[in-house]
Amino acid sequence: MIASRRWLFAAFAGCIVLQPLRAHAQWWSHAPADFEECADAAEKAATKEAKTAALTECNAKFAGRRKPGGGYSYYDFMQNRNFDIAGPNPTPEEQRHIDEQYTAFLERERRSSIAAAFTAKRQQLQQATFKGETEKLAAPEPAAKQRPPVSDIRPHTRTTCARHSFSCDWPRLSEGIKDLKKALFGPPSKAKRG
Repeated sequence: MIASRRWLFAAFAGCIVLQPLRAHAQWWSHAPADFEECADAAEKAATKEAKTAALTECNAKFAGRRKPGGGYSYYDFMQNRNFDIAGPNPTPEEQRHIDEQYTAFLERERRSSIAAAFTAKRQQLQQATFKGETEKLAAPEPAAKQRPPVSDIRPHTRTTCARHSFSCDWPRLSEGIKDLKKALFGPPSKAKRG
């Protein structure tokens, strides 16, 4: 009987000693491995506020999302681009690659905006030059600067030309095109003769 009491006392003492271990044995429970498992667990929360808080914690804990075919994908909103990663969070090497890609992305964006600004400025200058040349062509020349019409086989006079006819307006148009070419490309270079 003394032995059975000792055994009963040892069992009771063992239960008391082991009780705190069972209460703190949360490490035995299954922790979520990725965002999707975490989000599934968050959906089971009792209140909407608890669910929102749990989903926020899942977003903070896991950067990657599970891909349908396997593996994980990290979405970088700054580049509007996905990166394949090995696990639910990028490794330091993967994060370094993502950062390098972001630096290259910023450089491409900078070059693109400079090229767009340059193109817009060039178009403005061309339009202004073309508008000025068009106004020159449309405005009648003063009497002292008027040129006689270019003649082909038959001599033409101003009285025989129909108004706005191609053959009479060609000399003025040709001169305007030459002026426009000079304005855009500069005066023609003279070839050196040796």
